[in-house]
Amino acid sequence: MAVEHSSLKGKVGLITGSTSGIGLATAHVLAEQGCHLILHGLMPEAEGRRLAAEFAEQYHIHTFFSNADLRDPESIHAFMNAGVKALGSIDILVNNAGIQYTENVAHFPIDKWNDIIAINLSSAFHTIQQAVPAMAEKRWGRIINIASVHGLVASVNKAAYCAAKHGIVGLTKVVAIECAEQGITVNAICPGWVDTPLINKQIEAIASNKGLSYDEAKYQLVTAKQPLPEMLDPRQIGEFVLFLCSNAARGITGASLAMDGAWTAQ
Repeated sequence: MAVEHSSLKGKVGLITGSTSGIGLATAHVLAEQGCHLILHGLMPEAEGRRLAAEFAEQYHIHTFFSNADLRDPESIHAFMNAGVKALGSIDILVNNAGIQYTENVAHFPIDKWNDIIAINLSSAFHTIQQAVPAMAEKRWGRIINIASVHGLVASVNKAAYCAAKHGIVGLTKVVAIECAEQGITVNAICPGWVDTPLINKQIEAIASNKGLSYDEAKYQLVTAKQPLPEMLDPRQIGEFVLFLCSNAARGITGASLAMDGAWTAQ
């Protein structure tokens, strides 16, 4: 659904994990609408600033970059304060950053569990807690949490990831209820398979192990879980984020919105 360019012009969006994949695609979609951006990701400061400068030049917007450690609440607090100081506000918050590790629960490393819960779940709590008061004062805000189909169903060897993403879904519901009268909507997007470099490596491994072509391996991987034999392009998720920021989506809040090729319809 098209959203007028002027609808987000001058607003400020903060996207965690916005230097690659879903986050980067979302940053481009919002920037195209004239939205100023607080970018965040795991890259050296100088490289991140170059990326921010490229966004500023390409889209004629203001930008800010941070590579804050999302495992540390104090780092989150500092980078959000710095972003607000640089750009003036946070009107749109997209909690996208996430990591993955797979292992049977009996052998799941404690440090991996702690990191996944901190980055995939707790960081969203900290960013939301800091962003909500100013949004409420302005009577406008959009919070979009990138959850996962694994916020709705489980898969083996993903105890921490599923726990974190289920937690994101629950957090989304609570904050939506609390903010319902403050002009703030809060939603979770729950993608299935998304075409990212990480998944590409998984496909290549399947192809190598089974003697399949890349396309055959990709088909097997995707259809093992979802009926639609296609992966999402990260930009499709960015465009859904854009829709949730629009006035057309004003009545959508507290929702867990599957983009999963009918994975959870089975």
